[in-house]
Amino acid sequence: MGAPGLEVADIFRVHGPAWRQDQHAHLSLGQRKVMSAIEQCRTAALGGHVLRCNACEQVEIAYNSCRNRHCPKCQATAARRWLEARQAELLPVAYYHVVFTLPAPIRAMAYTNKAVLYGLLFDIAAETLRTIAADPRHLGAQIGATLVLHTWGSALTHHPHVHGIVPGGGLSSDRERWVACRLGFFLPVRVLSRLFRRRFLEELGRAHDSGQLQFFGEHAALADAAAFADWLAPLRQCEWVVYAKRPFAGPEAVLAYLSRYTHRVAISNQRLVAMNEQGVTFRWKDYRAKGKTRYKTMTLEAHEFMRRFLLHVLPGGFHRIRHYGLFANAGRRANLARARALLGCEAPEAKQAPQAAPAESVQPTFVCPSCGGAMRIIETFLRHQPIRAQPRSRGPP
Repeated sequence: MGAPGLEVADIFRVHGPAWRQDQHAHLSLGQRKVMSAIEQCRTAALGGHVLRCNACEQVEIAYNSCRNRHCPKCQATAARRWLEARQAELLPVAYYHVVFTLPAPIRAMAYTNKAVLYGLLFDIAAETLRTIAADPRHLGAQIGATLVLHTWGSALTHHPHVHGIVPGGGLSSDRERWVACRLGFFLPVRVLSRLFRRRFLEELGRAHDSGQLQFFGEHAALADAAAFADWLAPLRQCEWVVYAKRPFAGPEAVLAYLSRYTHRVAISNQRLVAMNEQGVTFRWKDYRAKGKTRYKTMTLEAHEFMRRFLLHVLPGGFHRIRHYGLFANAGRRANLARARALLGCEAPEAKQAPQAAPAESVQPTFVCPSCGGAMRIIETFLRHQPIRAQPRSRGPP
């Protein structure tokens, strides 16, 4: 399949320089780095190598990828490696998909407090799942969960939420038996929603008391404790959206889902339709509509498109995929071994290093697009030296 006709990189290359100049006081260093990485991805600026086919002598130039986690072109390889690691960890049970979202007022505040509120969203969602699952009135088991953060809606609006992939059961408190949930039903959504709301607002209040939150513009008055308490009051009464989808149809369906969600970015190149004097046109899904009418196109002015895309740049070092409970990194291996023993299934065999194969049977790393023969690297070229700071002006020598 060929490359898409229009890419996010094309939009940044054409409109990015003028927008950087207009927004120089508002763009963060992280957003500038993302723009630069996407613009330079798979271009000579990042270096690359020259390939020549051993059979037909065709010469190809391959440029390096930026590997930025917000780049639409660099996620396929990362997702494939991550899925290979997760495949051996799947249990032979039904898996459920649970989603936790934040109400609009908190979403607005989350944009200027990403690290704090996104972290709370992860931790409180996981705590809610584990607490309700451990209650004997519901499941009475220790469960595991993999949570994935998404911060966007289909129209690139700021809509932070976490997708949870949870096995339909867990270990009993004494770790002596596997406790399975009811067929087709995991945990009561209404109970999850109420506990999630209460615990999130409690921790949000503690974050405010400890000075972890920042307030700007229309939210500046919320720095006052009394004003913040008044602002929180209506949020204790409204419904918070938590929903659970029906179980996946087997472990293969879980992996297929994860391959679409774990390393997704705000918008893929395949959703872009056109870029012209009217702006950038892309496809989006209107979840409020039904049937085929929910698939629509939207046109945004180029600068607005870039602004919305960069809303979703995560803080440096922030992990958007996290594992909790039985799947937490510290005890994952022992917990999975115990679960498999109780379920009566064998642990997947470790892949052994392949023995040396004859040279003619080894699959080449690079394949010629014309004849299918093996290509070899005949030349490499380095990337341009990155600018780490604005150069200082110098006087005449």
